[in-house]
Amino acid sequence: MLEGILAYVGIGSNLGDPLLQCKEAINRLTSLPGISAERISSFYKTEPVVSDLCFGEDRVKLENQHWFINAVAEVRTTLSPRELLRSLQDIENKMGRVRSFAGAPRTIDLDLLLYGQKIICEDDLTVPHPEMHKRLFVLEPLCEIASYVIHPAFGVSMRGLKDRLNDQKIVEIFDR
Repeated sequence: MLEGILAYVGIGSNLGDPLLQCKEAINRLTSLPGISAERISSFYKTEPVVSDLCFGEDRVKLENQHWFINAVAEVRTTLSPRELLRSLQDIENKMGRVRSFAGAPRTIDLDLLLYGQKIICEDDLTVPHPEMHKRLFVLEPLCEIASYVIHPAFGVSMRGLKDRLNDQKIVEIFDR
């Protein structure tokens, strides 16, 4: 059994075959040295979120994009937070992720949501993920596998965050 810290990774895709992309990303992630899968949520079909930061053509592209498939993986890792982030970005790059604009459609998106109870605020690494508490497409699958986990910055469980959320976007189980 792998020693290490529990981390949670958000997984999403809305290009190509999103379910297949998400499953492939999980396989790649959990085959890396220093990472083992503890639990994987169901896969959820989720309505895209349009960022308030997008304007003009980018906003139109976001409003008309395909729905996402999202999930959350609980992994045990011996990697540091930065090493884990690099591994996630490497998987995204190898799977063809293109970052054209904020919130753009993507083949795969891997977000480091939580790394134990650590709070990290650096230029290119923020943990817990700064938007996770605002997103039903993150909290729904996270609550499925770890509703009791406490958000290290807020001191509230994932279930408590979800219960307080006022997100009207559709999030429904797509595949178990």
